[in-house]
Amino acid sequence: MRKRTAGIAAAAVAVVVAAVALPLFQPWRLVTDKVVDEALPGAVPISTTSSSTTPPTISGGTEQPARTTTAAPTPAPTPQPKVLLTGKLITHEHRTSGTVAVLALPDGSRILRIENLDTSDGPDLKVWLSDAQVTPGRAGWHVFDDGKYRNLGSLKGNHGNQNYPIPHEVTLDSFRSVAIWCDRFNVSFGAATLA
Repeated sequence: MRKRTAGIAAAAVAVVVAAVALPLFQPWRLVTDKVVDEALPGAVPISTTSSSTTPPTISGGTEQPARTTTAAPTPAPTPQPKVLLTGKLITHEHRTSGTVAVLALPDGSRILRIENLDTSDGPDLKVWLSDAQVTPGRAGWHVFDDGKYRNLGSLKGNHGNQNYPIPHEVTLDSFRSVAIWCDRFNVSFGAATLA
């Protein structure tokens, strides 16, 4: 009877541990992927249409004066985003690669653009601007919450291209790095120095 009671108690403890650990650690996130491919705001695709100035061919016995068409005036170029800062992501807790850029958009707003991101999925991932220096290896895993940082929002996906608005009150001179930060475990998945 004691063996049976001990077995039931052990099973109950295992269920409680699993009920607490699974939502906390979310181990399935290590094998899931979310691809995001956001367009660069303010960039307009180039039109490939052309206008012809060749007169049309007229068939028939009577000759008519040739008609010509005039080309439409070329519109002024659309203002494009201006690159303010750039960086290349390095691996920390999880293999991470891609590039980052802080861009000034034609409307005066600013964004952080992450391109060609490739990292692991994880619980509670955020995109941070930080004043911390990016250090390769384990020494750089936990430094981004030691000083000043600004959360730009949850990571939208662990693969692809994505944009994060930077609020107007953020002074870029105060930050020198970008981190993909796991807020639940206080660890950087990857980071880039802004220059």
